[in-house]
Amino acid sequence: MSTITQEIEQAIASLVAENKQPSIALIKARLTTSLPIPVIIKALQAWQKNAKVPHIEKQQRVLTADQRIEQLEQQVLALSTRLARLEADR
Repeated sequence: MSTITQEIEQAIASLVAENKQPSIALIKARLTTSLPIPVIIKALQAWQKNAKVPHIEKQQRVLTADQRIEQLEQQVLALSTRLARLEADR
């Protein structure tokens, strides 16, 4: 079982032990790993139906070279604009 699945199960179990109804917000607040809301929703729905959290793996987002270049170009543009504004204010 992955650590993400275990962490979600532990969050739900601790909420149930405190007599709280598990919700997306309460689960997210107890996680140490940042997870997208749709993943938490899916886990909560599965737990509500089967009292079991499905196996969840954190997927690394892989960018193509073109996507990485585009991101870098946007960052350079934003930084250049910011630098120009700072120099103009002097």
